[in-house]
Amino acid sequence: MPKLKTSRSAAKRFKFSKTGKVKHKRAYLRHLLSSKNRGRKRNLRHPGTLNRTDSATVHALMPYQ
Repeated sequence: MPKLKTSRSAAKRFKFSKTGKVKHKRAYLRHLLSSKNRGRKRNLRHPGTLNRTDSATVHALMPYQ
């Protein structure tokens, strides 16, 4: 059986928690920040977790993590 390649784009976007959940950076924190209030921007700093369906896709893209 040959080795599987890790998707480099997925490796740069996602990390795994110790329990196997997939962590990602949240959207809407790149531009037009003056119209978003402080608390909203603060909450967007924390990583989000993917749902079960999307995390199965990411696990397939990153087979050795």
